[in-house]
Amino acid sequence: MTVAEGVNLHVLGEDEELTARLDAELTSFNQRATGATDEAALSVRVTDAGGELMAGLTGWTWGGCAGINMVWVRADRRGEGWGGRLLTAAEQEARRRGCTEISVASFSFQAPGFYRRHGYLDTGRREGIPGGHVDHQFWKSLVNDPAAVVRLVALVELPASAVEAGQRYEDTVLALLPRHGGRLERRLRTGDGGAEVHVIRFDTRAGYESYLADPERIALRVALGEAAPQTRVLEVHEV
Repeated sequence: MTVAEGVNLHVLGEDEELTARLDAELTSFNQRATGATDEAALSVRVTDAGGELMAGLTGWTWGGCAGINMVWVRADRRGEGWGGRLLTAAEQEARRRGCTEISVASFSFQAPGFYRRHGYLDTGRREGIPGGHVDHQFWKSLVNDPAAVVRLVALVELPASAVEAGQRYEDTVLALLPRHGGRLERRLRTGDGGAEVHVIRFDTRAGYESYLADPERIALRVALGEAAPQTRVLEVHEV
């Protein structure tokens, strides 16, 4: 397809040359943007007594983060705990490389329950997978006990007379989360801007408590006085 003089657009199937070029270009772009240049592959291979592949895991590490691409156990060896051993080996190697967190995705017909049992937390889902299935995204800390994680939903109402000031306040205090081991997973806002919903995760309850006591957060709230947002916080867990 000609889209401009001398320029052609081709829609193809597999294109190994294009894949390699895009991988190189985007890797270079990502490294310039983040300063992290330690991207590396990660794999775990298990073979049986005959040397045949029995189970395996592939993934990556980069800039203190790790990710799992694929996990597979041969049908005749499932139910023997090899999946858990693969995860443990990958997590240990990721820690050795200096990673503090790891992520993975799993279709609903694969193993979302498996990852939850091993301390991975749901961070998102994509509907519309063939057969009515769902793509689940998971995350796990490699430095804190997953059982200590606190997940919150904050329902925030901004005074009608101070919506912009309330939004600026929320911008500022949400930016304080990382210093206390907190992360903003989702931030949603109503059309009129008068209310927000925040999904927040803290690595530990102590982190949540230190956030509440943060002097900067308290001072900002005091400065707003009666114009401060009214917030209801619910502690929640995955079902």
